[in-house]
Amino acid sequence: MSALLNEQSTNPRVAVLLAVFDGANWLKEQLDSILGQVKVDITIFVSVDQSSDGSEQLIDCWASLDPRIKALQHGFHFGGAAPNFLRLMHEVDFSTFDFVSLADQDDIWNNNKLNAAIELLRSKDASAYSSNALAFWGNGRTAFINKSQAQVKWDYLFEAAGPGCTYVLTQQLATSIQQLLVQKPQALKKVGFHDWFFYAYARAHEFKWVIDDQSWISYRQHASNQVGINSGLQAFMHRVDKVSSGWALAQSIFVADLLDKKSEPFVKMWSSGNPLGLARLACYSWQCRRRFRDKFFFFFACIYMALKGGISSSNKD
Repeated sequence: MSALLNEQSTNPRVAVLLAVFDGANWLKEQLDSILGQVKVDITIFVSVDQSSDGSEQLIDCWASLDPRIKALQHGFHFGGAAPNFLRLMHEVDFSTFDFVSLADQDDIWNNNKLNAAIELLRSKDASAYSSNALAFWGNGRTAFINKSQAQVKWDYLFEAAGPGCTYVLTQQLATSIQQLLVQKPQALKKVGFHDWFFYAYARAHEFKWVIDDQSWISYRQHASNQVGINSGLQAFMHRVDKVSSGWALAQSIFVADLLDKKSEPFVKMWSSGNPLGLARLACYSWQCRRRFRDKFFFFFACIYMALKGGISSSNKD
């Protein structure tokens, strides 16, 4: 699409941030679904974590054929999705865009995904959007991922709004997050999950977030997913380990500190990680997670960690 056509278009301008690592098997299908979005003008910014399957070369080839695809400099090793997305948020200039969207390398978007998100953002006068998703596997299995439960007072300190690949942010919110990345680059290297952090930042700074009860994305599940959905015994045990070891709560403490929330009475109550604070936190489980069963899981996890003696200092470092 020529620069002249872009200037004349009245469609919303969307910067899509695509993080890639060894994604050659899925990239074409995902890129086609993003470029096929209706009623929006798309520019895709791609950051490739050093890959062994030729992902860099594929992206460079497609970028040479379509000016809507922009490759960031290659050669960096991030070791995970979070630092890769944080790099995109840090480096991309959002000044000429209306919205910023996140994209994984292996999903398939409904062609109305971004238009539906923008319509809901505008109708609700909101700054951030996420949605439910339809997970699918190579064997034909599917599962609906419901993340649209009502938001509660403190959920943003303990969970994301849903799959990060559904997120759409206004330019104002994305630029605000970018400013923090510029101010605290070293601290942000400790962020374990970018989607959780973006949600926490938005809620902590009173940006309105809407969660769509519809799904506009086919969320691919495979052995290489860094996170994926919490489905099956293996995924459940991985989640139990993250919680029972204290790692997840240590991330909550870190995020609260990063967002200048540690002076809040609620956060001060449990952020030391001592047994009494964790026991008290258990009593607030209804305000800490959105999904009904997660409230119970959170309650018992807090009690377990309290009985175990609290969170060790090594987890909080």
